[in-house]
Amino acid sequence: MNIQKDAGPQLLREKRYAFFLDVDGTLAAIQPRPDEAFIPKGVIENLQKLAEVNDGALALVSGRPLVELDQLAAPLQLPLAGVHGAERRDIHGKTERISLPETVSSELSALLTEAVARMPGTQLETKGMAFALHYRQAEQYQQAVLELAEAMTHRYPMLALQPGKCVVELKPQGVNKGAALKDFMQQAPFAGRTPVFIGDDLTDEAGFNAVNAMDGISIKVGEGQTQAAYRLSDVEAVYHWLNQTLLQLYQDDKTSVRSQGYESLSSRI
Repeated sequence: MNIQKDAGPQLLREKRYAFFLDVDGTLAAIQPRPDEAFIPKGVIENLQKLAEVNDGALALVSGRPLVELDQLAAPLQLPLAGVHGAERRDIHGKTERISLPETVSSELSALLTEAVARMPGTQLETKGMAFALHYRQAEQYQQAVLELAEAMTHRYPMLALQPGKCVVELKPQGVNKGAALKDFMQQAPFAGRTPVFIGDDLTDEAGFNAVNAMDGISIKVGEGQTQAAYRLSDVEAVYHWLNQTLLQLYQDDKTSVRSQGYESLSSRI
């Protein structure tokens, strides 16, 4: 799909929306190490307000585990899809998980730990039901990391390979952000709304495809080929979009908007 134009809040009019947002590279700027990422306080405030005015129809959809998403979004307790949908928590706090057999998980952890030790600068992130091989600090090992991950999918056919930005992940087959979005859209408060998904990475393409199939709004952050229909330039543009979207959706009641402090958020981000 060709990019139509830059995304703008004018897209969102006269409909009931369900918002889905990726985290790293979308709500949180990419950092040298995953544990250094953060979502600015003003952005968290915007997320809270956007959730409130949409009856809770806002979820984070990420490759991170739920526990990390809660830490990044604290004090919010949002619906979440973690590990690309292998973990999912609904609006009521009910959590579903797809796990690997314990023998597979332990064997894979040992094999990957040994292999990563031979590639200085790479990092193994263990997520329980998935494993991420980071090489942002050692890009010379990109091909070696990819070959290692491919070898693991041949050894364990229940695994699927998911490339990302300076990372390759191994996760259970059938797990992706598109499937997670579809599951959310079957449940309140998301059901019956028009989905809006913002993401930046190859891991988000399945989500874009799912949203496009539901006649929703798909927004790619940054450059690169994509199935998304619209684009925002970078993380700062996402912050501005969230702020302006709050104003745009409720422009017919600007007095109420001002009373809730939306117009001052841009200066605090």
